[in-house]
Order: sequence, then structure tokens, then C-alpha cells
Amino acid sequence: MKKYIQFFILLLITAQSVNAQWPANVTPVAAKANDSVTVSGDLTKGQPMDDLSWAANSSNACFPATQNAKFNGNHVLYSTSLPPRSIITITVKPTDDAGNLSIYGYMMGNKEFMIVPNLPSCITCEADHKWDMPWKGKVQTSERKIEFQNPTQNTYNIVIGVTSPKDMPGGTYKLMVKLKS
Repeated sequence: MKKYIQFFILLLITAQSVNAQWPANVTPVAAKANDSVTVSGDLTKGQPMDDLSWAANSSNACFPATQNAKFNGNHVLYSTSLPPRSIITITVKPTDDAGNLSIYGYMMGNKEFMIVPNLPSCITCEADHKWDMPWKGKVQTSERKIEFQNPTQNTYNIVIGVTSPKDMPGGTYKLMVKLKS
């Protein structure tokens, strides 16, 4: 029993030191294996990001510069971990279905803690936003979703950004992180 308690304390200290690496403006979300975690958010608590050049940079390839207007409002940042041989699905839904949110996320090594706009490169970046026009055979709702897969034995850090167009600076939402291990 004593070994289990020591292991738990070591695990807790390790988790705290990892979370301590993130700046104060990044909210850690502890994903649970084969479960989902939901947190509430508010874009009025975020900050604008004037420089979005990191997103179109070929080392990140998150979203093209032609879509910057959908990401130029306040940004609220979250972090989580992607364990080995897992899939993580991240969904954001505005409290008001008329809300116009965008979401992006990027993956990096578990010892990296880079925060946009200072992102020279990442392993992969995903984004979802309101479409410019309808897609044949598909219906878009106010919900936005991104996904990351990890087929390796390594653990990765994921940073999640929730934002909106500049003309819609406010808005509350629910962010859901679902981890399948």
C-alpha cells in the first residue's frame, strides 16, 4: 500500500510540474481515458491575437490566411495531453446556437510548451470554422470539432484555441475533450 501512495504522490507532483510549464493564460484540461471532460468558457476572458501568420506558415499549416477573419477575435487557450495509442476529439459549442466560434489545436512533444503566436513549428495543427458556403450533402451547425490521433508510444501536448471573428468578441461556450485510449 505504501508503494501505491508513493507512486500516486510522485504522479501528482509530476502532473503539477508539467502544468506549471504553461503560462497563466493557458487553462489545463485533464482528459480522462475513455471518457469526456467538459469545461465552460467565455471569449470575453480571452485576448485578441493580432499576428496570425503562424497559422498559414507551412511548418504549422493550421488554416490558410484567407480564413484569418474567422480567427481574429479574442483567443482563449487550453492545454491537454494525448497519451500513447489514443485519439482525442475536441468539440466547442456556443451557448447561443447563433454564435460563430472557431477552434484550432496543435500538437507538440510532451516537453514543449509553445504558445501562439510564437509557434515556429508543430507536429500537426487542425482547425474548424464556419464555412464560407454550404457543402453538398452536409449541414453545418454551431458546433466545431477537431481530432488528433496518436499511434505511437509517446505522449504529446495539445494546445487548443477557441476564438471568433473580431466583430463577435464575446460569447460563452462549452468545450468538450473526449479521449479514447
